Amino acid sequence: MSTVAFIGAGSFGTALSTIVAAKGHRINVFDIDKPHLDRMEAAMENTDYLPGAKLEGDYHFYTDNKEALKDADFVVFSLPAQIFRKAASAAASFIKKDAYMMNIAKGIEQKTLLRMSEVAEEVGLNMDKYVCISGPSHAEEVGLGVPTVVSVSSRCEESAHAVADLFTTNRFRIYLNEDMKGMELAGSIKNVMAVGSGIIDGLGFGDNTRAAMITRAITEMTRLGVKMGARPETFAGLSGVGDMIVTCTSMHSRNFRCGRLIGQGVDPEEARKQIGMVVEGMFTAESAHDLAEREGVEMPIAEAIYQVILGKVKVEDAMEDLMGRPRKSEI
Repeated sequence: MSTVAFIGAGSFGTALSTIVAAKGHRINVFDIDKPHLDRMEAAMENTDYLPGAKLEGDYHFYTDNKEALKDADFVVFSLPAQIFRKAASAAASFIKKDAYMMNIAKGIEQKTLLRMSEVAEEVGLNMDKYVCISGPSHAEEVGLGVPTVVSVSSRCEESAHAVADLFTTNRFRIYLNEDMKGMELAGSIKNVMAVGSGIIDGLGFGDNTRAAMITRAITEMTRLGVKMGARPETFAGLSGVGDMIVTCTSMHSRNFRCGRLIGQGVDPEEARKQIGMVVEGMFTAESAHDLAEREGVEMPIAEAIYQVILGKVKVEDAMEDLMGRPRKSEI
């Protein structure tokens, strides 16, 4: 059996840990929040972020990186995108040279506009052992064993297969995708669009509006991705359309719930606080805006969401502006 270390004790990392724990592997959970870890260990359940998913198996809890990563064969970075650099830097020197690493964060680093794999390379992680994961996978459902399908990507096919083998069960299926850039961009931008989908719901609009918004949002993120060198078919796959659908339509989605509050009239910053966990789309909106400007790509939906988050445009006005754009060919 392998030792699998999870850096960060949030919802999705916890959900993934239940998969490998059920297969008999040792689970090391690291977090800087000792009271949170103490509650997890006492209840054998992540009552703060993933209530209902029992932690059954060989679990160990650490606030020391060195101890958590000692002898770890697999390392899963399970924390928000904007703190990945700090966490990866702190962990790098303790990770075994032959250990596989997987990052679950879906975001683009603010200011640097780097994807998570680019951040990983900057902090010195072994990129031949680095894997990203993406696809429609709410933690609340993964933790309960609901059938789920995702994709993984790595520079090294052997590493992708190793991670896929570790997590694959009859309830968790994994495809391989060579286009890591496309997967990372799709997984990040869809969070922004999910905030927009929530705003539509909060405004009281219907299925027609949401379907149109999701379809055009996929067009926008594909346009950006292709300009940046990603493959267009990735955006039609699990990381693109699949993740977009699940994040833009479900109350499990923090991004959707946050947008819904904004649509109902709650101040964007207050809406984010009310969610109680990190809302990646609220941060990635700035990065999407900056990337679109840098690449010269038109992304009117993403831009409208960003302006609403900044408080510069009212949601009703943003909708009017989008609906009133000059007529053009769809394709």
